Amino acid sequence: MRVAIAGTGAFGRNHLRVYRELEQAGLGVALVAAVEPDSARAADTAAKYAIPVFSSVDELLSADLHLNAASVAVPTVHHHEVASALLDAGLDLLVEKPLAATLVEANDLVERSEKSKRILQPGHLERFNPAVLAVQPQLRRPMFFEAHRLSIFTPRSLDVDVVLDLMIHDLDIVLTFAKSPVREVRAVGLPILSPKVDIANVRVEFESGCVANFTASRVSTERVRKLRFFEPRQYVSIDYARRDVLVIRLDGQSGGGLPPEIAAALASGKADPVLLAQLAAAGLDGPAPGLSFGKPEVAPGEPLRLEIESFLGAVRTRREPHVTARQGRDALALALEIQSSMAAHAHRAGLLDFFEPGA
Repeated sequence: MRVAIAGTGAFGRNHLRVYRELEQAGLGVALVAAVEPDSARAADTAAKYAIPVFSSVDELLSADLHLNAASVAVPTVHHHEVASALLDAGLDLLVEKPLAATLVEANDLVERSEKSKRILQPGHLERFNPAVLAVQPQLRRPMFFEAHRLSIFTPRSLDVDVVLDLMIHDLDIVLTFAKSPVREVRAVGLPILSPKVDIANVRVEFESGCVANFTASRVSTERVRKLRFFEPRQYVSIDYARRDVLVIRLDGQSGGGLPPEIAAALASGKADPVLLAQLAAAGLDGPAPGLSFGKPEVAPGEPLRLEIESFLGAVRTRREPHVTARQGRDALALALEIQSSMAAHAHRAGLLDFFEPGA
């Protein structure tokens, strides 16, 4: 399978690396070209990977390289332009999140892919986090979510706000887990170090009655990537960064003490502060009657490699990808609704002086 990468910036470089690793492992894929308009990055990519690097998608397609598929890792504002050209050329695509910059563009890409029977997989990386893969088959009926995604400020991805940059990962996962239409969105967000919203807090209520709270920041002093949710008679905590899952169940039987690894974390002071407070409030520093603690087995793996392997599998078998184009479209729709809610709140609260004109 012959693949190309459009965009060799921060995300594109990782795609290049993984495709080359798969090629060197003899897994039936060949990295044959890239597209990069920046001359310095293009020269570096050509030298490192010994492939031709074109300045535009038109040049790539004119080279007649018999491509089968491509990853699109250009800035979000260019997703539609690049992806539509590649889809029209008959390529299957893995497009970095968000699927497009607007809902109109996303709808058009979905329609193009369905009409041409091309694979269009949005790059929602956390869906391939081993911890998420371990939890998803065991879902019951999650009714309350708490998502925290905090990051230290970097100058990358400033073409979009923190909702499309970071929060959209959690929006996609909660939409997938909740399996219910959205009923109401309430959101607040502020720019801090960039012209766009850098920190946001969101409450989403679903038609099922499920409620989700999201906090995202790209101006934090620490990195946090966690999702907690509550189901009938159990609490589940996912640590994306550690690729770790903790399940606390109310099983009606006499429980023992805390699992050794949790007790050790508490003793060392390295435990999740929210979990620490919950355990303390419940008096769980000794025996825990009626509670059982479990850490489901999580298979090791790099999420990006798992994502790309899944994409290539969908291309080979023509099956629906693990993350569908319509799911990417739905995550974008919710993100844009959140942006509208944040804008409405800013007007109501008189916060427009926080924003640069035109932001």
